[in-house]
Amino acid sequence: MHLWYSLVDLLLPFEWMQYGFMKNALLGVLLVTPIFGLLGTMIVNNKMAFFSDSLGHSALTGIAIGVIVGNVFPFMEIKPIWSMLVFSVLMTIAILVVKEANTASTDTIIGVFSSTAVALGLVILTRNGGFNKYSGYLIGDFLNISPSDLLTLGIVFILVISLWVVIFNKLLLSSMNPSLARSRGIRVKQYEYLFAIIMAVIVTISIQWVGILIISSLLIIPAASSRNIAKNMRQYHIYSVLIALISGLSGLILSYFWGTATGATIVLITSGFFALTLVMKLRLGQG
Repeated sequence: MHLWYSLVDLLLPFEWMQYGFMKNALLGVLLVTPIFGLLGTMIVNNKMAFFSDSLGHSALTGIAIGVIVGNVFPFMEIKPIWSMLVFSVLMTIAILVVKEANTASTDTIIGVFSSTAVALGLVILTRNGGFNKYSGYLIGDFLNISPSDLLTLGIVFILVISLWVVIFNKLLLSSMNPSLARSRGIRVKQYEYLFAIIMAVIVTISIQWVGILIISSLLIIPAASSRNIAKNMRQYHIYSVLIALISGLSGLILSYFWGTATGATIVLITSGFFALTLVMKLRLGQG
């Protein structure tokens, strides 16, 4: 971290960047937003926006389960991030298993799981007025990110980028043409599960900084904006990552001066990008 602090002092000699929490937040944004930009492209392609939203909402139940375990077994001190992570992965697998049974449409299944998870989490956490201590997860706080959090983010960043390089082509083919993918020996179901679990892990880890209420927006809007103007898959990914990154940096700086929630400020800027790219798309279509 000392090297990072020295680099920031050299490249960004501004008064507002002299604080340690701003330097930590800046590194956090640089690690989180490119991941969201990449994953968002596949989420938008596969029409999984509702699914990513449900993962964010399920975090409340994950926290609640951690509270219950801590009350039953006082000697077990479980951090909310771990209980959220376990529950999100289990819920992801449950949704996919039920979806394969073809008993209802995908959006219906996701809606049922998401609503149940939110209700259960709220019932547990609001019992005896204990919800206030967890309300921070609703809006997140990038400015509260710690060096240990950054280490976790760095590891996740490297793993996601490495996995993306290895599996992207197979994942894309599996999502766009499952029959062709199977004919080429690709195990479509395994890649569907793998991507969904990766998404669950990223959403869960990032919730404490981005916020439950808007985390799906940060996943979807950069990719949706990029799709408006991209002419091929390469541009689609590059634009999505750039929009997410620029929005993240701008949102961090503006939230510092405005005194607003960083995650929400970032999402507002991504929404501005979406409006801009939509206008560009309409004009190009008319031309």
